[in-house]
Amino acid sequence: MDENTRYQVLRNDEEQYSLWPVDIEVPAGWQPVGKEGTESECTSYVDEVWTDMRPRSLCERMENTGA
Repeated sequence: MDENTRYQVLRNDEEQYSLWPVDIEVPAGWQPVGKEGTESECTSYVDEVWTDMRPRSLCERMENTGA
């Protein structure tokens, strides 16, 4: 990743996060969350908000089985 590149934070339907260059089209299945900045700024944001690394579908299954 280039230190001059501006990034945006993306999230998918499984509530997983990714950094993506702002000048490249967002891939299917991902949506911008509204955070843009340097790699470091975006990584800090993801570290702050993505506290449970499990995919959403796994969390839902675990809740439904009482695990």
